[in-house]
Amino acid sequence: MRRWLLGTALAFGLLVALIAVFVSPPGILSLIDALAGGGIGVERPGNAIAFGSHGQTLDVWRPADAGDAKRPVVIFWYGGGWVKGDRAAYAFAARAFARAGFVVVVPDYRKVPAIRFPAMLQDGAKAVRWTRDHVAAFGGDPARIALSGHSAGAYTVAMLALDRRWLQAEGVDPRIVRAAVPLCGPYDFYPWTSSRAREAFKGVADPRMTQPITFARGDAPPMLLITGTADTTVRPRNALRLAAALHAHGAVVTVKNYPGQTHEAIVMALSRPFRARSSVLADSVAFLDTALGDR
Repeated sequence: MRRWLLGTALAFGLLVALIAVFVSPPGILSLIDALAGGGIGVERPGNAIAFGSHGQTLDVWRPADAGDAKRPVVIFWYGGGWVKGDRAAYAFAARAFARAGFVVVVPDYRKVPAIRFPAMLQDGAKAVRWTRDHVAAFGGDPARIALSGHSAGAYTVAMLALDRRWLQAEGVDPRIVRAAVPLCGPYDFYPWTSSRAREAFKGVADPRMTQPITFARGDAPPMLLITGTADTTVRPRNALRLAAALHAHGAVVTVKNYPGQTHEAIVMALSRPFRARSSVLADSVAFLDTALGDR
């Protein structure tokens, strides 16, 4: 028995080690989320759907009992410092919003160093255009689209919500964005202090045009800016400064600064295993319900 227990423990340890080597931390979290029941009541009717012209793909998630009624839509962009990440690893975030009643689109986007600013925003705008044109086939309401994302993904959310250029370039009316919930995003971060930011925005002629705070306006879609007091990766001052700028223009904006929560903990709170640590998901859903209407 002792040998069997020892062998089982060694095999389990080897399995964990192999997963750690071949699967990213968000991917591991998605596996744990699934084992904890995060996938109950949801389905993925769209997997690796092509959009754009550079090999980009996206996934679509929705409640398993979606029925015939058109549901509000959340487009979610993952983080990774513009250099890493993939849509499959963030299935835990998609499942969380889908289980709350939304049709969720999770796009991939091209990464540095193969691209630099503004390619990530162009890819994001193409994902919005795809959603406008195709989400109804998956039970989503193209008249009720919200944007969300974490870290570098939250940057895309803020820029697409505030800087009209990127959606207009894709033939999309910027007013299609009915609400935005960016998590722990950089919004006022020039001069660039991190090597990833310097690489992502290398060669930009006017750095101010890369900053979401530059485009604060009174008619911006309602925004919930989520951050954590213990976030040392993208400090809370980004959310606080953007909120102040939006308030000054008369826009509708709310800040949630969760005590003791780190950069990673904020997005982890969307997963079933870590959901009790903070009310990130519940607060996001409540905000979206108000902005988008009944589900």
